[in-house]
Amino acid sequence: MGYIDLHCDTLMQAFLAGQKNAVRLEKAMADLERLETGGCAAQFFAIFMPPMAYRARYGDAIPDDETYIRLLRGILQNTVEARPDRLAPAAGAADLERCRREGKIAAFLTLEDGRPVDGKLENLARFREMGVRLISLTWNEPNCLGWPNSRDAETMARGLTPFGRDAVEEMQRLGMLVDVSHLSDGGFWEVARLAKRPFLASHSNCRALCPHPRNLTDEMLRTLGEKGGVAGLNFGPQFLNADPEDRRSTAAAIARHARHMADKGGIDCVALGTDFDGITGEFEIGGPQDMALLADALHKAGFSEDQIGQIFFDNAARVIREGMN
Repeated sequence: MGYIDLHCDTLMQAFLAGQKNAVRLEKAMADLERLETGGCAAQFFAIFMPPMAYRARYGDAIPDDETYIRLLRGILQNTVEARPDRLAPAAGAADLERCRREGKIAAFLTLEDGRPVDGKLENLARFREMGVRLISLTWNEPNCLGWPNSRDAETMARGLTPFGRDAVEEMQRLGMLVDVSHLSDGGFWEVARLAKRPFLASHSNCRALCPHPRNLTDEMLRTLGEKGGVAGLNFGPQFLNADPEDRRSTAAAIARHARHMADKGGIDCVALGTDFDGITGEFEIGGPQDMALLADALHKAGFSEDQIGQIFFDNAARVIREGMN
């Protein structure tokens, strides 16, 4: 069964390892070979923008933002050039369908943290021209677009900046997906109010099952479903387990979140956003090669074959079709 994964941080892992492509990465959770083994139909590859703490940790290995974006985009391009028969760049639904016909994995480029937009709407068009088709509005720090998720109630209540509101409307006009994973609760509700096309939480779970502020409340799930969006199931234990000390990520736990999402937001809002290479813990599903374990767990949780197909592929494909140009 082919699947669409809405988020991984594999490009960053390749960059930090000094690799020029992501065909085979020994110390990463995902690479092209494992994506192919696991039956991946489309992978959203994030350019994760390193915070200042990363610069302190890695020093000169982390260049300025523009250089960093160019280098990670280059890693994806190099991977396509190394295996053009297995991977192809994708910018919308037509490319996804073409890749399906040709037996290739569709590679979508995304930006995690909108800080490089730098308060300039023209940068959105520039990033789109570079191939970016999804932007996570924030990471865990405020930026020109808005405020992030937080355990501080005042920060969590803050929403988008005035520029952020303009940027959301411009992204939707350009056909770039608006991603609310990492965004504050206030920001989520502003995006929901502004959105004319589907938006998504590319790698977020259910707050009712795990109280991490990155996860979505039941009301958010209902609204996301009503707006035609999706939430990508995150495989990180810190987003799965109520006990923050529990470092285990199991297929059964992921399936529990899928069931809750479907119950609150509808089956149409459930998708996959593994967060491979951006999470740590003890994993039953340690990479794309293990994805069949999730299909089995979803079946045990009462999902039909058609519903599993929706979670694995159809729901995300619909958002690509309706929200991306």
